[in-house]
Amino acid sequence: MLSFILVPLYTDPAVLSVEEYGRVSFIFAYFVLFNVVLAYGMETAFFRFFNKEEQQDKVTSTASLSLILSSLLLLAGAFLCRHQISALINIDLQYLNLVFVILLLDALVIIPFAWLRATAQPMKYAVIKILNVAINLGLNIFLLLYLKDLAHPDSGLAAIYKPDFEINYIFISNLIASGLTLAILLPFYAKLKFNFDMALWKKMMRYALPVLVAGIAYSVNETFDRILLEYLLPEDLADTQIGMYSACYKLALFMTLFATAFRLGIEPYFFSHSKTANPQKNYATILEYFVALGALIFLGVVIFADVLKPFIIRSEAYYEAMWIVPFILLANFCLGIYHNLSVWYKITDRTAYGAYISILGALVTLGLNYMLIPSMGFKGSAIATLSAYAMMMLLSFYFGRKHYPIPYNLKKIGLYLGVSILFSFVFFYNYRGNYGIGITMLIVFLGLAFSLEKKTLKQLLKRN
Repeated sequence: MLSFILVPLYTDPAVLSVEEYGRVSFIFAYFVLFNVVLAYGMETAFFRFFNKEEQQDKVTSTASLSLILSSLLLLAGAFLCRHQISALINIDLQYLNLVFVILLLDALVIIPFAWLRATAQPMKYAVIKILNVAINLGLNIFLLLYLKDLAHPDSGLAAIYKPDFEINYIFISNLIASGLTLAILLPFYAKLKFNFDMALWKKMMRYALPVLVAGIAYSVNETFDRILLEYLLPEDLADTQIGMYSACYKLALFMTLFATAFRLGIEPYFFSHSKTANPQKNYATILEYFVALGALIFLGVVIFADVLKPFIIRSEAYYEAMWIVPFILLANFCLGIYHNLSVWYKITDRTAYGAYISILGALVTLGLNYMLIPSMGFKGSAIATLSAYAMMMLLSFYFGRKHYPIPYNLKKIGLYLGVSILFSFVFFYNYRGNYGIGITMLIVFLGLAFSLEKKTLKQLLKRN
C-alpha cells in the first residue's frame, strides 16, 4: 500500500525525474529478493507448526530465535562484503548501507507479525502496519517536499538537509519507520520464552526450505523484470524505461491490495480449518468469491485506468507505459488465484510442489524477458509476467486435483474469468476512452454476477 501511496510523490517531476524513479524502483526490486532470503520460508513454517504442535510457545520461540540469528549473521557477512556486492548488483554504496539496516529491522518483525495473525489479533496487526505506513509517508513528504524550504542557515534543520539527496531520503524514511515498528513490537520479545528446540527447528526447516525456493522464484517473477530491463537495455534508456514501467505497474496495485488482504486473512483460516469436516467445500466457495470480486476489480480498473492515472502518476512522461496495464492487472489476478489454489500443498505438507511450480514460473519469466526485452522493452516484461503467473495458476490447479481434490465450480469461475478478460482487452485496446461502452460492459458483468450469486446474496440478507 505504501508504494502505491507514494507513487504520486515520486512521479512528481519537481521531486524525482523519470530516471531517478527508475533507479529507486530498481533498488526496491532487490529488496524483494533480499527479504525472501532473510525470511527463508520461516513465516509459513510458523503458521503450519503453530496450528499443528501442542506447545505453541516452543514453536514461536524456535522460529523467532532462528530468524534473529540468521539475520544477524547474513547481514554481518553482507556488510563485510558490501563493496563487492555494490559492484555486482550496480547499487551505489550509500544506498546499499541503508538497505542492509532496513532489511535487518524488517526481518526482526516477521515472526511478531505472524504471531499476531496466528492468534487472531487483526486490529493490533492493522494498527501497527498502518502506523508504519503513516510514518514512512509523513517522512517522505517532509524530507522530499518541505525540508529544502525550511532548512534556512539559521534553522536547526539546515544540518540534515543535503542537496540532490532525494533517493537517500526515501530510504532514510523507510529505515526510521521500520525501526519504530520494531520498537513497538519489542514487548513480543520481552515475553518470549527463549527456548530453542533443535528437533522442531529441523522439521520446520524441512517445511520452510521449499517455501524459500518458491519465494526466490516468486521474487524473480515479481521484480526481476526491472533488473533485466537494467541489464538488457542500452544504459541511456534503461532507467527511463524502468521508471515508466514501474509507475504504470502501480495501477495493478488495486488488484494486488485486494489479493494480499484476502491472502493475509484467509491463509490462517486454511490451516486452522484443515482438520474440520469437509474443508474442501469451504475452500471451493472461497475461491469462487475471490474470482468474482477479482474479476470485477480487474474490469473496473481497466475501464477507468485513464481516469485514475492522473491521481496516481503525476507526470505525462510516464504514460507511454500505460499499454501494460491490462497485462499486469491480469497477471496479478492470476497470482491471487494461484495463492488460493496453493492451499492443497501447504496443508498436505507438499511444499516442494510450490517450489517446483514457482521455479518453472521463474524460468518462463527469465526466458521471455531475455527474448522480448531487446525488441519490445517493457512490453515484453508485461507479457512475460502474465505468462508466468498464468502458467503457475494452471499447474497448481492440475497438481491439486491429483493430490487434494477440491470441488471448484469451474463453469462459474471460468465464466467470470472469460467475460472479464474479454471485456477488458476489447475495451482497452479498441474502445479506450469510450466510457459509454466501458460502463455498459461493467453493468453487463455485474448483471451476470448478480444472476449467479442471487441465491447466496438472499441468504446473506436473511441472516442480517
